[in-house]
This record gives sequence, C-alpha cells and structure tokens, in this order.
Amino acid sequence: MTRTGFSIGPLEVHWYGVILMFGALMAAILAAREAKRRGIDPEMVWDMLPWALIGGIIGARLWHIFTPSASNVAAGLTTAYYLSHPLAILEVWNGGLGIPGAIAGGALAVWIYNRNKPISFAEWTDIVAPGLALAQAIGRWGNFVNQELYGAPSTLPWAIYIDEAHRLPAFSDVATYHPLFLYESIWNLLNLGLLLWLNRRFGEKLRHGDLFMVYMGFYAIGRFSLEFLRLDTSQIVGINANQALMIVLLVVSTVVLLWRHIPRKNNKETNTADVVEE
Repeated sequence: MTRTGFSIGPLEVHWYGVILMFGALMAAILAAREAKRRGIDPEMVWDMLPWALIGGIIGARLWHIFTPSASNVAAGLTTAYYLSHPLAILEVWNGGLGIPGAIAGGALAVWIYNRNKPISFAEWTDIVAPGLALAQAIGRWGNFVNQELYGAPSTLPWAIYIDEAHRLPAFSDVATYHPLFLYESIWNLLNLGLLLWLNRRFGEKLRHGDLFMVYMGFYAIGRFSLEFLRLDTSQIVGINANQALMIVLLVVSTVVLLWRHIPRKNNKETNTADVVEE
C-alpha cells in the first residue's frame, strides 16, 4: 500500500478514484433521501446515478483537456497532445478532472435520463444539489492524496508540505503551501449546510430549480475567490478560465433568482385588485 493507492493482484487501485466514488455514493444517498422526502421513488436516484457518473467523468475530463493549466502546458500536456494521444485521455487516475465540466456533463446526462420521466429536470437539480456539494467536499481530498490543488506558499500553522516532485518548477525550493483543496472542501460543506437549511426553512416558497441556482451562485463566489491563491491556473487568451466561468455562473444564478422572487409592480397591482374584488 502506498500514498497513492494499493494493489489487488494485478489490479492497481488509486485512492483518488476511491475518494471520488465515495463522494458520489454519499451524494446519491443524500439525493435518495431528499427524493423520498418529496414523495419521489428514491430508486430513481440509483437508476440515474450511472448516467450522472459517466456524464460527469466525461465532462470533467474534457474540461481539463480543453482548459489545461500552466504547468500542464509547460510539460507538453496541451489540448493538442491529448487529441493526438487519445489513450492519455483515459488516465483519469493521474488527476486532471475539472469540476465545471463534471457539473455540466452530469447535468446533461441527467437531462437525457429524465426526458421521458414525470419529474421535471429543474426539480431533479434541486434534489441533487445538496449531494453535489457534499460530493465536491469529499472529492477534494483526492487532490490531497495526489498532492495537487495546493495554493500559494505559506508558513501558517495549517500549511501543508508538498514533496519536491509535486512542486511547480518556480517553487521547487518552497516546502509548505496553502491547502487550497481544504479551503474549497470547507466552502462546499458550507454550501451544503446552506442548501439544507433553505430547503427546510423555505421549501414551500422555493420554485423548482431555485436550490440549484443557490448552489451555483454560492459555489461560484468561493471558487472565484480561491483562484487568487492558486498558482497553477488555466488560462485562455490570458484570462483565468475558471474565474471567467464563475462570474458567468454567479450572474446567471443571481438574475434568475431575482427575476423569480422580487415582486414586480404589475404583480402587486393584480394582487391588490384581487383582494378588492373578494
């Protein structure tokens, strides 16, 4: 048994994959409980899980391939490299999974699965949103195992040691860094708590899709902020790809929620007229 995994006969099992699968399992359990609470057969969650996993992994890998980090580009692991070496695309156990792509791919897979089901896609997003935050919180510990997703150099008491083999060339003589993976894990747990509280406290007032909008907006704030600590960012024409996407997600989720829930003048007048007529 090593830091990165263990072997069962000829089969090599990576802790990274084990942690990701554990996060997916816990997300499914939470989603099944939420479905049951809404009067929906929880077995539908387990039927949908393979779709979400396959879509999420494909989307996550594609995000990594088309938005390579600076260190990957320096090492020659560019988009062109992956396209010319398709077998390397399958090596997900070496890291290289992007959360934005995982969410997009998983959502697309759920939409395909749900096309002929009596439950709206928007309601499904609300059902899975808390579990998604939980899966992210757990999955980030896979980055700890791989010694990746660490932040800027730090001497704080909670700074983590990174082996020289996993340090960026420009920081080869620096030993301790911000545990960026831990910061994001904590942020996702806060997101989970917020979603559960909103669902219990204001569930009757929420529309289908609202919880997922809150999830996206809250996650976007944290991810955008934490990117400032990240040393190895993904750049597209000089712009941080993750931060750019987070701005879009925050704006979209905020606009949708405000449009749905801020009373407008016409609505007030209509409501007043209804009261007078009664």
